[in-house]
Amino acid sequence: MQASRVASVQDAVGGAMALFQSSPATWQSSLLCNLLIFIAGSPILVTGLSLSGIAAAFLLGTLTWRAFGPSGFLLVATYFVIGTAATKVKMAQKVAQGVAEKRRGRRGPGSVIGSSAAGCICAFLTIFGVGGEAFSRLWRLGFVASFCTKLSDTISSEIGKAYGKTTYLVTTFKVVPRGTEGAVSVEGTLAGIIASIVLAFVSCLLGEVGLHEAIICVLASQIANLGESIIGAALQEKEGFQWLNNDAVNIINISMGSIIAILMQQALQSWHS
Repeated sequence: MQASRVASVQDAVGGAMALFQSSPATWQSSLLCNLLIFIAGSPILVTGLSLSGIAAAFLLGTLTWRAFGPSGFLLVATYFVIGTAATKVKMAQKVAQGVAEKRRGRRGPGSVIGSSAAGCICAFLTIFGVGGEAFSRLWRLGFVASFCTKLSDTISSEIGKAYGKTTYLVTTFKVVPRGTEGAVSVEGTLAGIIASIVLAFVSCLLGEVGLHEAIICVLASQIANLGESIIGAALQEKEGFQWLNNDAVNIINISMGSIIAILMQQALQSWHS
């Protein structure tokens, strides 16, 4: 009886290890790996996400692992850690000035979806093999570019609100208070560029993209973020555009970053062929 129980435990552990090491990833291995990592990382997760936000992030993590494996998951985890850390910078000051994120930076499902919609689309396109092998690299590039774009946007905003000396509307260069939609600062912009470079470099180290693709991700992220600032300044909170909240703008922003990166890569391929 004892021997059969030991054998059952060994079989269960062996099965779990086989799932964990499966390559390419399956839905079962993605669920298991994601669950184990979320349990181990729960102390970090609760500092940056609400409970419903954690649930949304779990779905994102599972999808990411299924499409891009451990390297894709690590890229998103890096984005989350850096973005959460920046959100917490000078939190008391941000709260006092009324420019802090809701729930003191603990983001909900709307924010998770708004930050990952383009990446999720690229993940689904990869899983279902849309376009075949010829397009799989483009979907991976779009995935990386979307998170480079969002991290750059988050860091620009949070560092700008914490350290920006002068904040300008990008459309008119009029000086406005910190936290104004569509406003930028030198400090925040530089921090955002550095953040996109860091995440693109990490993606290169993880083998998600090559060096020239990492450069494309950085360029695309900055073009998209400029576009997002223009949209925020010109349309957000204006008559007839009440639907254009931060989550909607985030989706537009990361979609632009992803699409621009893919178009830039295709243009380079056409030029070289």
